[in-house]
Amino acid sequence: MKLVILDRDGVINYDSDAYIRSPAEWRPIPGSLEAIAKLTQAGFHVVVATNQSGVGRGLFEMATLNAIHDKLHRAVGQAGGRIDAVFYCPHTQEANCHCRKPRPGLLEEIGRRFNVSLKGVPCIGDALRDLEAASAVEAQPILVLTGKGKKTQEERLPPGTLVYADLGEAVKSLAQ
Repeated sequence: MKLVILDRDGVINYDSDAYIRSPAEWRPIPGSLEAIAKLTQAGFHVVVATNQSGVGRGLFEMATLNAIHDKLHRAVGQAGGRIDAVFYCPHTQEANCHCRKPRPGLLEEIGRRFNVSLKGVPCIGDALRDLEAASAVEAQPILVLTGKGKKTQEERLPPGTLVYADLGEAVKSLAQ
């Protein structure tokens, strides 16, 4: 099975320091929906793994998060792609849970649900925590320079991290 794991905010859609709190605030980064469509057409199962501590902070309800993800699914579908699943951690950093990236719990759950080893699976994110979670499960960490990516590039990246301008450029290397 060909699998790719994407972070949401800063990779697929514009990020906000004040959190994406409503479907109206969710706006795709140019080219990201088409990139997901290319992955789908190349036979990849596309899964999103995202920290959503706004739920745990009480900034928005689960119904709002579901509505945002419905908008994401519809937008990707209209572009000719498909997201097979969205996995999210609703906890705050203070909750110290195992599913919040950079811990690997969210990715481990994806591996269990899809019954696959994550070794070498492309895992695309814009933050160091995305790359560290990928590295912890032996996935291939890929940094995009959208969202927090340019700032993240200045950090000490996990060994073997690949770097691309955006999701479209990363997908060009995967979906050949």
